[in-house]
Amino acid sequence: MKNPKLFLIFLIVGILFPLTVFSQIISQSFEQLAGLQKTQNRFVVVFIHTDWCKYCQAMKNTTFKDKEIAALLNQNFWFVELNAEEKSDITYNGQTYKFRPTGNNTGIHELVEKFTMPNGEAAYPSICILNPDFEIIFQYNQLLSINDLRLLLNSLLKTI
Repeated sequence: MKNPKLFLIFLIVGILFPLTVFSQIISQSFEQLAGLQKTQNRFVVVFIHTDWCKYCQAMKNTTFKDKEIAALLNQNFWFVELNAEEKSDITYNGQTYKFRPTGNNTGIHELVEKFTMPNGEAAYPSICILNPDFEIIFQYNQLLSINDLRLLLNSLLKTI
C-alpha cells in the first residue's frame, strides 16, 4: 500500500467503529453465577424468551441493543438469557433443572417455571431479577421498552 498511515486509519476505524455502533450485552450462564458472585456481588437479570416469540425478538433487537442499556447491564449486573424451550439440563444454585415436554415437540424448561409469575403461567418475554443471594426480587412478563428497563436498572442501582 502506498500510504501506510491511511491504511492504519482505515484499519483502526474498521475495528473500533463497529464496537461503538453495536453494543453487545455480555451474557453469562447459570452455571457461572455462583463463581461470578464470589468475585463481585451483583443483581442478576434473567431474560426469558423463546425463538418464536415476536415480542422477545423485538426486545432483543431494540431494548437490549441500546448502548446505555448494554453499558448498565455489563458494568453493574450479571445478565443471563434463558430460552424457555432449552432442552439441555441447567444446574443453578445447587439444583439441576430439566426440559419438561408438554406435548409433541413442545415443552418448557423447569427453570422457567421457577422464574415465572406467581400464578405459575409463563409469558414471553419475561424479565426476572435476582438479588446477590439469588432471591427473586422482581418479575415482569411483557416487553420492556428501553426507557422502562433503564428506569428499573437505575432504581436497583440506587438500592446498593
